[in-house]
Amino acid sequence: MLLALDRGGAVPLHRQIYTALRGAILDARFRPGRRLPSTRTLAADLGVSRTTVLGAYDQLAAEGFIKSRSGGGSRVAEVAATAPDRRPAPRGRRNVTAFAAPPVSAVGAATLAFYERGGNLSSRADANVAPSRPGPVPFTLGIPALGAFPVKTWARLSARHWRRSARNLMLPSDGAGYRPLREAIAEYTFTARGVRCQADQVIVTAGATQGIALTARLLLEPGNEVWMEEPGFAPARAAFTALGARVVSVPVDRDGLDVAQGTRAAPHARLAFVTPSFQAPTGAVMSLERRLALLDWAAARGGWIVEDDYNGEFRYDGRPLASLQGLEHRGGERIIYLGTFSKTVFPALRLGYAIVPEALIDAFAVARLNADRHSPVLEQAVLADFIHEGHFARHVRAMRGLYAERQRTLVDLAREELDGLIRIEAAPAGMRLLGSLPSGVRDLDVAAQARRRGIDVAPLSQLCVERPGRNALLLGYAPFGPAEIRRGLRALRECIRECMAQAGETSRGPSPS
Repeated sequence: MLLALDRGGAVPLHRQIYTALRGAILDARFRPGRRLPSTRTLAADLGVSRTTVLGAYDQLAAEGFIKSRSGGGSRVAEVAATAPDRRPAPRGRRNVTAFAAPPVSAVGAATLAFYERGGNLSSRADANVAPSRPGPVPFTLGIPALGAFPVKTWARLSARHWRRSARNLMLPSDGAGYRPLREAIAEYTFTARGVRCQADQVIVTAGATQGIALTARLLLEPGNEVWMEEPGFAPARAAFTALGARVVSVPVDRDGLDVAQGTRAAPHARLAFVTPSFQAPTGAVMSLERRLALLDWAAARGGWIVEDDYNGEFRYDGRPLASLQGLEHRGGERIIYLGTFSKTVFPALRLGYAIVPEALIDAFAVARLNADRHSPVLEQAVLADFIHEGHFARHVRAMRGLYAERQRTLVDLAREELDGLIRIEAAPAGMRLLGSLPSGVRDLDVAAQARRRGIDVAPLSQLCVERPGRNALLLGYAPFGPAEIRRGLRALRECIRECMAQAGETSRGPSPS
C-alpha cells in the first residue's frame, strides 16, 4: 500500500495516513471486512516509523472505521463504508436532485420567492447591505457618514464599562433589553420625536427589521389583510407575505399613504405599515389630515398601525416632525413605533427598538427572548451612556448639517455632470434622493450597468409590486464627499447613455435584409 505523503508539510505524517485511509474507506475503495496491512508492513512500505502508523490506526479504530484484534490484524469495519448514493456532493456543487421537497418551510419558501421574483436588486434595495467591497461605493443606500462618527468617545465609554462593570457585562440580559438603555430611549424619543411612553414599553431589538418581524409574528394570522405603502419598504412586505398575510398595496402621493384608498381596498385590514415622517422611498410626509384619518381607522376597526420612523431625525427644513404615535388620539393605543440606530450611529451596531402599547409589553418581551435572547449587553450599555451624556444628540445635530450639505452637493453636481439625463430634486429630509430617468430608459437596466461600473443605485420600480412604478433611481449620499459624488455621477452618466443607445436600437428593430 503506497500513500502519497508530504514529508515536509505542516500536517503530521500520522494524520496524513489516517486521512488517506479514512477517505478510501468512506469512498468504498476499501470494502468492509478488508484486511489492512500490519503496522510493521505499512511502516516499511511508507518509510516511516511503526509508531507513526500505530497513531493512524489507533485514531481510525477509535472512530469506528477499523476493527483490530490481537493476532487477527486490522480490518475495515462493517458499518464504515458509505454507499455511493449517500456520499456528500463534491464541494462547490449543489445536488439539486437529492430531495423532491424544498429544503425550507412554507414561510422560508415564501420569503425566498418574494425576493427571487424581483431579483438580487430588490432584496438589496434599502436593506442596509453594502456591496462586498472595503467601503460603501456611490450611491449605496442606508450607510451613514461613518468617518464623522465620534469613535474615540465610543471607545472611551466602552473601556469605562469594562473597567467598572466587567462581570455584569458577561451576564445574560432581560429579553426586553438593558434597562438603562430602555430608559434612555424613552426619554430621547419623547424629547426628539414626541413619543409618549414609559421605559417598560420599550423593547430593544436587533434593528427595525427585527421589530417588523416580531410584530408580524405576534399580530398576524394567515389570510389577514395588511395595508402596505406602494412603493414601500421591501423587507416589511416580505415579512408580512411570508407569514401568509394578504398584502394590499395602497398608493402613496405627496400627502403619504392614501387612507381612503386603503379603506376601499381592504376595510377590514388587520394592520397598516407606514413611514409617515419621511416615506420610504418617495420622501413624502404624511399630512395631518391623513394621519388623523389613519388613527380614526385604527380606533374604529381595531386595526394596528406599525409606524416605522424612517430617517425622522434627519430633517433639514425646520424641526423634525412629531411622530404619529405622539398625537393625542385614542388610535394611538394601536401603534407599534419602530426606530433604529443603524442610520444615526452605525449599521453594524444592530440595535433598534419597538415602543409598544401596554397591552403588548409581555408578548413582545417574550417574543424577543425567544428570537435570540437579547442583544449584546456591552453595546447596549455603551449606547445608553452615549445617549444619557448628550453625545448622541450632538452627533445627530452634526450629521443633520453634514447631510444637508452633501445633499446640496449631489443636487448641484448632478446639474453639472448629468447633462439633463436625470432629474434630481432636493428633499427636506433623509439620506438619499430620487432621480427620474428619461422616457424609455428602464431603471433596472441602468442599475445593472451601474453595478458593473462599481457604483450602486437602487431602482424605484423594484419597490412597486402591484402598480408599474416610474423609472427612477434612489441615490444615497450621506457617506460621500464631493469627489466621490462627482466620480459616481460621471459613471452614472455613461450608464444612462448606454441604456439610451440600447433602447434606441431596440425600438428601431432589426434592419431589413
